[in-house]
Amino acid sequence: MADESRLYLRQIEIGPMQNYAYLVGDRRTRDAVVIDAAWDVPALIEQAERDGMTIRADLVTHFHPDHLGGSMMGMNIAGAAELIGRLPVKVYLHKTEAPYAQKIAGLSTSDMVTTEGGDDLAVGELKIKFLHTPGHTPGSQCFLVDGALISGDTLFIGSCGRVDLPGSSPEELYRSLNQTLKALPDETILYPGHNYADRPTSTIGGEKARNPYMRFSRLDDFLSIMGY
Repeated sequence: MADESRLYLRQIEIGPMQNYAYLVGDRRTRDAVVIDAAWDVPALIEQAERDGMTIRADLVTHFHPDHLGGSMMGMNIAGAAELIGRLPVKVYLHKTEAPYAQKIAGLSTSDMVTTEGGDDLAVGELKIKFLHTPGHTPGSQCFLVDGALISGDTLFIGSCGRVDLPGSSPEELYRSLNQTLKALPDETILYPGHNYADRPTSTIGGEKARNPYMRFSRLDDFLSIMGY
């Protein structure tokens, strides 16, 4: 892991659905990104300002409005559209999520930067790597920076994201958990998308040992525990 004094990472519980938003950046250059800006955008901006950081981009794990903002299933949540109305930033989503973001959050193509798995984004002198982890949604993505993984709704502490929503795929989630994320170093610190556990963070090694959804070598066994 890189020098921890350089990595700025603030985990913020926000909104009535126990979401976690994140501010991540380079303490030396003072550049930062916000991850999953939703619910109370002014509070996230103000926190970055208090910490002396400048938000350069909004990274979105997936298109559901509690992470992106917008309207869906009776919810109308502030999010990316409000953020880009206040700051000169772009919204980074996986390329398969862009049509959903346009419909749900009212974002235009010029508001967004579409990503693919394996892409990097420089934040100051640090690099954030984008990992495509479909399953909860087709374009779900996690962000890896200096041994920290911000996992959105792909991987929770002791659990994982739902696969009974439009665009979900239990088969894809199996591969995301048991191939993509399982291959990360055990010491990788996990920062999930919701406060659904008795602690705010875990490790990939801890989840491999205790999370039932990361302990399958066969897809059929995974589908069985998911109820398929």
